[in-house]
This record gives sequence, C-alpha cells and structure tokens, in this order.
Amino acid sequence: MSDLLKRLEESKDYIASKFDKTPEIGVVLGSGLGGFADLLENKVELPYEEIPGFKKTKVKGHKGQLVLGELSGKVVAVMQGRIHRYEGHSLDEVVFPVRVLKTLGVKNLIITNAAGGINLDYGSGSLVLITDHLNMTGENCLVGENIEELGTRFPDMTYAWSPALREVALASAKAISYDLKEGVYVGVLGPTYETPAEIRMYRGLGGDLVGMSTVQECIAANHMGLNVLGISCVTNMAAGIENTVLNHDDIKHEAARVMEKFLELLKETIAQI
Repeated sequence: MSDLLKRLEESKDYIASKFDKTPEIGVVLGSGLGGFADLLENKVELPYEEIPGFKKTKVKGHKGQLVLGELSGKVVAVMQGRIHRYEGHSLDEVVFPVRVLKTLGVKNLIITNAAGGINLDYGSGSLVLITDHLNMTGENCLVGENIEELGTRFPDMTYAWSPALREVALASAKAISYDLKEGVYVGVLGPTYETPAEIRMYRGLGGDLVGMSTVQECIAANHMGLNVLGISCVTNMAAGIENTVLNHDDIKHEAARVMEKFLELLKETIAQI
C-alpha cells in the first residue's frame, strides 16, 4: 500500500472514531464563509491539527476545523477553512482533505471561495456558480506517480464542474428568488493580488472570477470520481476595475455582508441534492 493510501486510512479511522455516520455531501468553505458550519445539527468539530495528515491553516477568515453533522436530512462534512499552496504547503497537503472526504464516503463536493470579479456584469456581493476553470497556477496536484486505487492517470476534465449539480444550484437559487450568476473561475498561485494587466489578460482568456484556491481541489476531486459544484462569492472587483487598493480584511467584511443569502442558497442546494 502506498504512503498516501496509508495516510488516508489513518485520517479516515480517526474521524470515524469521533463521528459514526457516513457523510454523503462535503463542503469546502472559503474566506469569510465559515458561518455555514454553524447550521449543522448533532455536529462534531475536529480541529485540523488533531486529524492525522491535516495541516493547520494560518489565513485569517479560515477557522481550520472539520465539522461533521446533519442538515436538511443529509449527513454533511464541512471543511471550515482550507490551506493554500501560498502558505508553503505542498499540493499533496493542499488536496489531502478533499481526498479524505472521498475516503469517508462523500459523493458530492461543494467548493466555495471568496473571489475577485473580472466580469464587469458582476458587483461586490454577487454569488457566482462556477461553470469551468482556468488553471493559471503553473502546477497540477496529479503530477508524479499515479495511484490507480484513487483514480486514472489521465482524468477527463470536460465536466469537472458537474452539469447536474449546477442545475440543482440554479433551481435552488430560483426557489429562493436569487439571481445566481455563472462564470469561469481563474485559479492563481498568490499570495499577491493580480496586476491590472493580468486581469485584462484573464478577461481576454474568458475568465470571469479570480482566486487563489479551488482549482487543485477540483482536480483532485475529479481524479477520485467526486461530483463537484462550485460557488464563488465576489468580495471585490479585481485589480484595475475600480480605483481602490485590495485588502484581505475588506474581503472578509464583504463576505460577511452577503452571508445570509449565501447560507440560504447553500442550505437549499444541499436539501435538493
């Protein structure tokens, strides 16, 4: 057995010793969006540093714990915060929690994030359904020896963002009378925000949103056969669009401002999956 498979089993066994139900839906919460975990009932909270193989996040707005519980009749596993490549973690470490969710039994994964808006039709506070992505990090978490027990050597990414789950999210948005936008997410390495010239380039390539996470998680999830849904919260317009200086504290504040609608959409979507 490979070292990665052993580590996945160790994490699974530890989590199962603390929570005896099998989660069917996983959720990754982005910067400032951690409040969703408070909705879970009969929940168990496990700090990342206590789970074998998990790394502690050091980014503001990411609490850094796995919360397991029930919502809308579903058993849900929620990553309340994520770690990032720009913190110095390897890509294996970045996607390890997503792999653990699959190992626990999760079939559908919802990835959320705070993002900068490139599309001029967006405004701060818009919630956007991810239809596709551009990997501009220059890296791929599947580089290296492939472990066949996890997935194929060459995963197809045509439907990386599940069309079926997108339909569920759109129907859920309609049910709560919310105008859910759709767009292509550009994943960058960070930690610097993009230059105005880079934003113009990304727009020319078809990008609508930009952020420093999500893409590698999506790749790892598809590699393991998970259905993936993505929702971005536009917390600011990207560099050069407005005459402002980007600030992480402002991003957290904007995420908090739209939290009520974000929670409503996510709760309704989970109920419909």
